[in-house]
Amino acid sequence: MANYPISGACQCGGVTYKLLAPPKLIAACHCKECQKLSTSAFSITAMVDLKDLEISGELQEWRRLADSGNTSVAKFCPTCGNRIYHFDPNKPNDIKLKPSTLEDTSILQPSVHIWVSEKQDWYEIPEGVKIAQKQA
Repeated sequence: MANYPISGACQCGGVTYKLLAPPKLIAACHCKECQKLSTSAFSITAMVDLKDLEISGELQEWRRLADSGNTSVAKFCPTCGNRIYHFDPNKPNDIKLKPSTLEDTSILQPSVHIWVSEKQDWYEIPEGVKIAQKQA
């Protein structure tokens, strides 16, 4: 069991943060956009409340239109480019933290795998984990 708060930082250390409470959900997303983001088979996202995140340092922003029709806003370090979190401007308190930037990654046990319709053929999803062919 992890002890909160858990500190996190981008690769260069220009952006630091504290996660004050456990995530509501941890998901592994296999969509092509997340494969580009992570440069791997999937991206891990921890759903957290804005009030449970304390961030220090400058963040830049990039936006894209998601398949859902919603806008996805990415917040990232302007120096090293590490993504820190994403959010939908219509739901600004629902933060999609990129938790591989945490110092203690023991909490990163996805309870759901989404967009498995686009997953890499070589990756095997663990048995017993909830899946969704597209968005959950």
